[in-house]
Amino acid sequence: MKRFDWQIFLGLSLVALSVFFYFVHYAIFQDAHHIFLYLIGDIAFVPIEVLFVTLIVHRLLNEREKRSMLKKLNMVIGTFFCEVGIKLLKCFSRFDCHFDKIRENLLVSNNWTEKKFSDTGKGLKDYDYRIDIQKGDLEDLRNFLLEKRDFLLRLLENPNLLEHESFTELLWAVSHLTEELVARVDTRKLSNADYTHLSGDIKRAYIVLISEWLQYMKHLKDQYPYLFSFALRTNPFDLDATPEIK
Repeated sequence: MKRFDWQIFLGLSLVALSVFFYFVHYAIFQDAHHIFLYLIGDIAFVPIEVLFVTLIVHRLLNEREKRSMLKKLNMVIGTFFCEVGIKLLKCFSRFDCHFDKIRENLLVSNNWTEKKFSDTGKGLKDYDYRIDIQKGDLEDLRNFLLEKRDFLLRLLENPNLLEHESFTELLWAVSHLTEELVARVDTRKLSNADYTHLSGDIKRAYIVLISEWLQYMKHLKDQYPYLFSFALRTNPFDLDATPEIK
């Protein structure tokens, strides 16, 4: 309320100041015709000025702010993959019945173009994601997610994530999977219905995680070649990948 009163006071003060200068102009030159001539001309230009400010300047400022926000958001996404994402992809892949098929399409290299990233992303939508959680170590996945539980919650508290719906969806899917696994007393003694349910939770997180990882790799290739080089050497889908340069 105080801020609103301050704005009203400022507006009235500026109008009063303008009237004062017009009065001084008339007192000196005694030419009301000249005053009204330019006054009407200035008022006629106001809609154009508003149009210029709101549609052009405001839009440019919004675009600049959006680019800055996306840059910060990509830093958050990078932190997620360093702390959780890459290890999680390795864990999920152990439950993937058709891992050999999908890994052939995700061996990213320096030669990948924007079209290659786009075509691969589209191709992933047709991939048959079939998860069998008895193929991998569910207890190891549970312990890892429990260890990273606080980290995931802190990411969800980041307001900038509202600008990135798919990444937010990923965090929710992983967080839900964490809660499901933590709620089980012993993941080695589950019913068939429980196995099926958890397979669906893993599949949901796995699909979104792969898609976000691919977008993240594209971002690194475009913006940060040195980070992209490390990402290639730690590609979870490359069985021969090693961070050491040979």
